[in-house]
Amino acid sequence: MNQGHDYRSAIGPRAAGRVLLDALVEEWRHGDRAAWEGRLGRGELSLDGVLARGDERLAIGQELVWRRPPWEEPRAPLGYALLHRDDDFLAVAKPAGLPTMPSGGRYLEHTLLHQVRRRHPEAGLLHRLDRGTSGVVLLARTAEARRAGSELFRSRKIERLYRGRVVGRLPQPRMTLDVPIGELPHPVIGRAFAATADGRRAVTHVEALEHDGDTTLVAIRIESGRPHQIRIHLAWAGVPLSGEPFFVAGGRPRSDGGARPGDSGYALHAIALRCDHPLRAGTLDLWCAPPPSLRARGEVRDGAPAA
Repeated sequence: MNQGHDYRSAIGPRAAGRVLLDALVEEWRHGDRAAWEGRLGRGELSLDGVLARGDERLAIGQELVWRRPPWEEPRAPLGYALLHRDDDFLAVAKPAGLPTMPSGGRYLEHTLLHQVRRRHPEAGLLHRLDRGTSGVVLLARTAEARRAGSELFRSRKIERLYRGRVVGRLPQPRMTLDVPIGELPHPVIGRAFAATADGRRAVTHVEALEHDGDTTLVAIRIESGRPHQIRIHLAWAGVPLSGEPFFVAGGRPRSDGGARPGDSGYALHAIALRCDHPLRAGTLDLWCAPPPSLRARGEVRDGAPAA
């Protein structure tokens, strides 16, 4: 059982003018109408510091607070390894199955961010990995490092390398996938990221390393960092990650069943992150050994690979 959490939100143009209860059901999505009516009845919500009833008409700039009581979070592997620490940055190895940060109303303390902050309360995430992805995550320790690190990611001055295992063979030994990624309506979760012609630019480079039975071990480098980018691009190319539960042919989300974008089971690992150190001389050359299923035959465990 966690300690509960206060969810705070400023009312924006999308919700302005609407009745609070309607906006909660359609925008926040943490339950159906009956669930939100129950929370309002128990006094869990306030609007500008005043206990909310649910029939208020919302205005831009109002502060909505849901004081969510403690809840039982889904189980997740809570361990992580420290890969690098200096005065500015931390790098850690995230296990598959551990969310990087709170999301979806299910995870709060069972997240990498919460676990790292137990020892390093100053740490702030500079990027994220999907829950089912393992490997290198970079965090900043100071406000200056947070600004400098964020600029590295924005300007694409940081190299991000992955290992994955896909179903079948790549159509070509080396491929560049550049279909844009945006959001589409989804019948279960409202909206989901997918390959879309009018989405934002995304570029993924993929190289076949070794074919083994029905799957191929691949090296991956991304130029951009869109949500679920690698998973979407590989599904779009007809070679989805082995065990991919949500993205199907064409890089579209699965609409049947209970699958969610955050579901695990696929084979993807963030193996390396490299850049010039933005605040001092030298480089950040971070590497995290892949799990056995994502190593080539004969690959040495302690020898950092080229990709």
